[in-house]
Amino acid sequence: MTGRQIRIGTSGWHYPSGDGTWDGIFYPPRGRKHRPPGFDELEYYARHFDTVEVNSTFYGVPRRAVTAAWADRTPDGFTFAVKLYQQFTHPKMFAAATGDGGDVNDGGDVKVDRSDVDRFREAIAPLLEAGKLGALLAQFPASFKNDDAAHDYLAWLIEALSDCPVAVELRHRSWSDDVAGTLRLLNGLGAAWVQIDEPKFRLSIAQNHLPNVESFYYMRLHGRNARKWWRHDRAEERYDYHYSAVELQPFRDTADAAARLVKRLYLYMNNHFAAKAVANAATLKHQLGLEVGGAWREEMVTRYPELVGVVRTEPDATAPLLVVGEPLARG
Repeated sequence: MTGRQIRIGTSGWHYPSGDGTWDGIFYPPRGRKHRPPGFDELEYYARHFDTVEVNSTFYGVPRRAVTAAWADRTPDGFTFAVKLYQQFTHPKMFAAATGDGGDVNDGGDVKVDRSDVDRFREAIAPLLEAGKLGALLAQFPASFKNDDAAHDYLAWLIEALSDCPVAVELRHRSWSDDVAGTLRLLNGLGAAWVQIDEPKFRLSIAQNHLPNVESFYYMRLHGRNARKWWRHDRAEERYDYHYSAVELQPFRDTADAAARLVKRLYLYMNNHFAAKAVANAATLKHQLGLEVGGAWREEMVTRYPELVGVVRTEPDATAPLLVVGEPLARG
């Protein structure tokens, strides 16, 4: 597997509120008593993992200064996977969030043009220029079905993003009902078909978790909290799921096999509630024989005992810390 890279991380790094906060678990509690001046969550996260998936870009196009700060605050070799703005994938959600129904036609289809793409590309340019953009994630809703209009739109969007690796997450069963056609489309566009693990329902996509292009592979593990997936009081509840070491083993085997076929692999844990994604990412790295870096807080090991022997704990795991002048950005 010479020259192959397996990168494992979490979906986001900044979860400061709610019952599922990372504060006091992966990160020290907030406040001067626990966090020294200049404490930077992204810098701290990057001590432990070499990649992160940014979900905040789904809700708003970031300022160029923000993405430049992300690049500056992470070490050489660190990579970001960036989720596309909802305008490109979720037109109804975009219209509801912005009050701009003019970007959605009567059928609910996306109405975007090259200027919208260029605006997003300019925003993430610092990551590309720094060599830290791993991939762009185009996550489509379960309502995005396999038809000619969807094919045309995917072809247009991926071509418009041609100098960036694009991974496409599809959820509706119609895409897996025509596996050959979906593979032909995505392979022709050079886009990775995102492999997902999440609760399965009647119209959920079926996948075998194998790579479809040789350039890179992309997998997301959302958890399996079926009871809270569609019905919950708070959105964070759907991601309240902890994979056991046994449940992670098939993904270890898949990643090991895929690494023999593709150049780069990205695996992200999105079961972020109470830093469960962090624990699972560390366990999966260990199962694959990858180094689990950084000094870890005792609270993480107390809460997730499977990390004993996997991570190194230190009482002063938060120090010394890089002092930065940039404001913390939501990850």
